[in-house]
Amino acid sequence: MKMKTYKIYLSLFITTLLVSCSDDFVQEEPPFQVTSGSFFQSETDFNNALIGAYDLTQATYVNVILGEIASDNTHAGGESATDVVGWQQVDRMEHTPINDNIDDVWDFNFAGVQRAAFIIENQDNIDFDGKAQIIAEARFLRAYFNFELVKWFGPIPIKPEGQFQLGEELSIPRSPVEEVYAFIEDDLQLAIADLAPQAPQVGRASKAAAQALLGKVFLYQDKFDLSAQQLQVVIDSGQFHLFGTQAGEDFLNLFEFSAENGPESVFEVQYSGDQGAGFECLQCSEGNVAVGFSGVRGYNGPVYESGFGFNLPTQETVDAFADNDLRKELSILDIEAWAADTGATFTIGNQDPVTGHTGFYNKKYLPRENDNLPDANLTHPNNYRAIRYADVLLMAAEAYNRGGINDDLARQYLNQVRQRAGLQPVNSSGADLLNNIYNDRRLELMGEGHRFFDLVRTDRASQFIDGFEAPKNNVFPIPLEEIQFSQGNWEQNLGY
Repeated sequence: MKMKTYKIYLSLFITTLLVSCSDDFVQEEPPFQVTSGSFFQSETDFNNALIGAYDLTQATYVNVILGEIASDNTHAGGESATDVVGWQQVDRMEHTPINDNIDDVWDFNFAGVQRAAFIIENQDNIDFDGKAQIIAEARFLRAYFNFELVKWFGPIPIKPEGQFQLGEELSIPRSPVEEVYAFIEDDLQLAIADLAPQAPQVGRASKAAAQALLGKVFLYQDKFDLSAQQLQVVIDSGQFHLFGTQAGEDFLNLFEFSAENGPESVFEVQYSGDQGAGFECLQCSEGNVAVGFSGVRGYNGPVYESGFGFNLPTQETVDAFADNDLRKELSILDIEAWAADTGATFTIGNQDPVTGHTGFYNKKYLPRENDNLPDANLTHPNNYRAIRYADVLLMAAEAYNRGGINDDLARQYLNQVRQRAGLQPVNSSGADLLNNIYNDRRLELMGEGHRFFDLVRTDRASQFIDGFEAPKNNVFPIPLEEIQFSQGNWEQNLGY
């Protein structure tokens, strides 16, 4: 059963970092005021606030779909070359500080930071059994959101003691990346100390989830020894296995509803089709908005539902898979072949040669037939596998290899992933093994939002992404309105 989420509308979010559907709030007094003095008076208050913090993980759908479009994996697609223009600009690497979709990444993730921080700063208000777990989860979530922000924007403002207040954008600086990572590491270390080995409810963070995220944070900083140590703890826990390697499991069902929160899920973002949504407030949806946006345009046929035709795998991406690689069938829907086999019909939107139709769709997150509520394209209940065990194995393999620690283990973990995909094991070592790891990491995680950042952190983006300029495009521009709000306190990223 999925963790049910509720919206908590608190005046603490009325800051320059607010997720808002309108600018009217700057002219009006909030209708009610919730403060640490009037809230957090009971265990129920802490639980409700934690649900509110988890709720913002749903809004990170934008990180996934835009992260894929930014990479060499997919084209923007859509109805035309001007449909969701911010995504089209990112696809062409022509984005600027005036881009509503990049602004969404900033707003949604900082809203998550705010909600988690509000819990942390009030942890001493009362005592009750289970409070340590709640505070640990809040720290995990703050680290999760801040990690997304530092990946996208580089230096960001941080406030260890709690939530940001209106006006502090004028005085709190953007902290250097090294300080942001140290802050994230500290939150995760504290979280690991108090998180339960088994999450208290489906969809909530476990100790292993925090350890895996910390291992990833270390890997992004080339701290290979520390990364390998954390990831090895997750592997040694015995809590996870590659789905499809045990009796009764079919690898090709990994991204179906039946496999959600399964043995490969280290941390999974929960979605539901129970609540409707609208385009005026996409982050208000309880569904996975990226799924509807990735669906086949004008589709009429079995298994799937129609969508808006964004996030289209390129021919080069499809060709990167060997014919006998099961991940090709798992990851790619060839719409022409599918239509010929099933009689399905569809329409074609954007035909721009740079950002348009390719004939392929991201099968992992296509909208499946289900009973979600209208608007159906905005409320698909497909969960997002934020951290998979296969990802843990591949990150561990990379850390062991790049750190010169243990190529035997690196090869072993890589081959586990390859063999699950129906491929022969590799016998390489050194630089050749690293290239194998990089290649399989792309194929294994195709469509899941990791490729762009993997290329950037390993200094390979200029080789693979058309129009990419380093160091400018290593990060995205700070939204212009945030620069303006800070009145010169925050400088724009280089080149923007």
